[in-house]
Amino acid sequence: MMKLFARGPAWLALTLLLSAPLSSQGTANPPPVADFFRAPAAQEPVPSPDGKKVATVIFATNGRGKLAVFELARPESAKVIAGFGDFDVADIHWVNDERLVFSVSDAGHALIAPIWPGLWAVDADGGNPRHLIYVNNEEASSTRTSIKSHVLPYFWTFDAEIHDGSPDVVVRHHSFDGRGQMVGTSISRLNTRTGQLKSLVEKAPEDAQYWWTGRDGRPIAAMSRTKAQTALHLIQPDGSWKQIYETSAWVNGVPHPLALDPQHQLWMIAADPEHTSDASVLLRYSLDDPEAQPQVVLGLKGYDFRGTLVTERSTGEVLGAHFETDAPSTHWFNPRMRAIQADIDAQLGGTANTIHCSTCLDAESLLVEAISDRQPPLLLRYVVATKKLSALLVSRSWIDPKQMGVREPFTIKSRDGLSMPVMITHPPGPRQAKRPAVVLVHGGPWVRGTHWADWGWHAIAQFLASRGYLVIEPEFRGSIGYGYKHYAAGFKQWGLKMQDDVSDAMDFAVAKGWADPQRVCIAGASYGGYATLMGLAKEPDRYRCGVEWVGVSDIQLMYSIHWSDAGDAYKQYGMPRLIGDLVADAQQLKDTSPVQQAARINKPLLMGYGGADRRVPMEHGQAMREALAAAGNKDVEWVVYPEEGHGWTKLENNIDFWTRVERFLARNIGENAPR
Repeated sequence: MMKLFARGPAWLALTLLLSAPLSSQGTANPPPVADFFRAPAAQEPVPSPDGKKVATVIFATNGRGKLAVFELARPESAKVIAGFGDFDVADIHWVNDERLVFSVSDAGHALIAPIWPGLWAVDADGGNPRHLIYVNNEEASSTRTSIKSHVLPYFWTFDAEIHDGSPDVVVRHHSFDGRGQMVGTSISRLNTRTGQLKSLVEKAPEDAQYWWTGRDGRPIAAMSRTKAQTALHLIQPDGSWKQIYETSAWVNGVPHPLALDPQHQLWMIAADPEHTSDASVLLRYSLDDPEAQPQVVLGLKGYDFRGTLVTERSTGEVLGAHFETDAPSTHWFNPRMRAIQADIDAQLGGTANTIHCSTCLDAESLLVEAISDRQPPLLLRYVVATKKLSALLVSRSWIDPKQMGVREPFTIKSRDGLSMPVMITHPPGPRQAKRPAVVLVHGGPWVRGTHWADWGWHAIAQFLASRGYLVIEPEFRGSIGYGYKHYAAGFKQWGLKMQDDVSDAMDFAVAKGWADPQRVCIAGASYGGYATLMGLAKEPDRYRCGVEWVGVSDIQLMYSIHWSDAGDAYKQYGMPRLIGDLVADAQQLKDTSPVQQAARINKPLLMGYGGADRRVPMEHGQAMREALAAAGNKDVEWVVYPEEGHGWTKLENNIDFWTRVERFLARNIGENAPR
C-alpha cells in the first residue's frame, strides 16, 4: 500500500557551489558505473505562479522521489511535503500560488504490474493533502467500504492547469472497448480541495482523444483518432465543433495547439503553410477571422519546431518559446525577457540556459536551468535588479565535468544524398585518432533520439565515452524532428536504407580518423536492438560485436503477439504503412527479420531482456537466442531481469547490465582485445 509521508520538519540542503571550470584533461580512473545511472538529486523544477517558490522532485540515495518546495530567495527553506514508500512523485503542477498537484511513476524500481499516474493535491506547506485519482483498479477496490469514495477511478488522468486562481484543474476521462483499447476521452473540471467534478464538454467530437483548453479551463481544440484517420477540431461560439484538418492517423505532423492568446489567436505547431520548408513551424491562427491565413511566427532551419510557449500567467501574453535544435534554446518575443536571456548567457558562457517562469515580467528573481554536454543540469537564481546569478542545486553533484566527454553534432549526407544528423561523443582527455567505437542506435524508431542524441549530458553516451570509446549516434531516416521528408524516407525501410544510414554514420567517423574500423561494436535498445541484430546480419564484417537490449528480433512477432501493448489499430493501419504489410511485403519482412538471418550472425553478442516487457515481449529474445544456438553461434551472453519491463529501472539492474557491457566491450574492442 502507498503511504503518504506526513509533512514534518524534513529539510534539504540544496545550495551547492557551481562545478569547477571544465578541463581538457582526462582521468585514469573513470567514475563507477553507478554514478551514471543513479537518480539525480532533484529533477522537474517548477516555479510557482508568482515566481516566489519552486517545487521539485528530490531523491535520497537509493530512495524514492519525493516532492519538495523551497523559496527561490531562500533555498535553505526546502522542505519535503509529500512522498510514498512504493512510488516516485512525478509530473508536478502548481494549481495556484499555494497549492500543487502531482502524479506518480516508478522511476527507479521495476514494477511488473503497470500503473496509471493517479493524482494527488497538497498545499505548498504540506497541509491539506488529498488523493484525487487512484493509480490502479486494485487500489480502488481495496477500500472495502460502503461509503462512496470521492477518489476518481484510475482511468482518469491530469490534463491541464487552469490559470484563474481557483483550486481547480482539468482532468481527462478515458473510455475503452471490451478488448481494453482506448476509444475516446472527455474532460472535466476538478476541485482539488473538495473533489467536486464538473464536465467541460457537452458535444464532444466523435473519437476525441486529446484536448486543449484555455486559461479558464474551457476547451479550445480536440484531436480525434479513428483506426485510420486523425482530425483536428476547433470549438465554435455556439459550442459546436468545426473540423479544420484531417490526415492519416499514422502520418507525422498533425497540427498541435499550444495556447490561445488575449487577441484570440491560437498558437500551434503545424506544417509550414508557405511551403518554404517541410519542417513543422510555430504559427498563429485567428479564431475571429477563420478565412485569414495562419501566420508563421517561428521556423527552424533543418528542424521541426517542437517545444512549449512561455506565457505570462496573469495575462496570457505569449512572451517566448522554448524549443530544441541541436541543443535547448529559447526565442523571446518580449524584448525585456530577450535582454535578460542575453545577460544570463553572457555570464554563464558554455551552457544552454533555460529560464523557467510563470510570472516573468514582474518577477524579482527567475529560476534558470543550465546544461551542457559535460554538465548535468544546474539550477540557479537570477536576481533581476542586480543581474546576479547564484547557484541553487547541482542535479548530479557526483559527476565531475572534467571526466566527461565532449559531444559534437554534425549533419552528414547518407549514400543516397539524404541529410542526416549525427552526434559524436569523444572520450574525455586529449583527442586521439582511431579510437575503438560504439555505434549507438536509438529506439522508436519514429522519435527523435532525445534521450541520447541532443547536446545535453546523457548517461549511456557518457558512460561509454568514460571507458574510452568514441560514441556515434545517428538520427537515421524515420527519426522525427528533422522535417517530414526525413521521417517519411523511413517508411518500410527497416533493415534497408535505415540500416544503411547507421553504417554511413560509422563511415563518417572512420573517414574523420576518429574511429578504428577494426574495433567497432553496434549497440541499442528496442528498435536500436533490432538495428544491432540486423547490422550484424547484414554486414557481418563491419562490426566486431553487438550489444542489444529489449530488441525486436522478428517483425512477424510484432503482429502476432496479441498481448503486447501495440494496439489493434496500430497493427492494422500503422505498421503496414510504416514497417510493411504481412502479405504484400512478406518476403521483405522475412529478409529483414534478424531471427530469419541468424546464420549470418557470427560475432559476439550480448542480449538483455525484461521478463515483464509488453512493448517487446521476451519471446523476441528467446527466439533469437534459439536461432543463434541452432546456427552455431556460441558467443552469446544472455541476461534476463524478470521484474523489468521495456528497459531497466532498478539501479542494481543498471549496474549489473552496464558492468556486463563494460566487460564485453573490453574483451572485444578494448585496448587489450585481439586485433
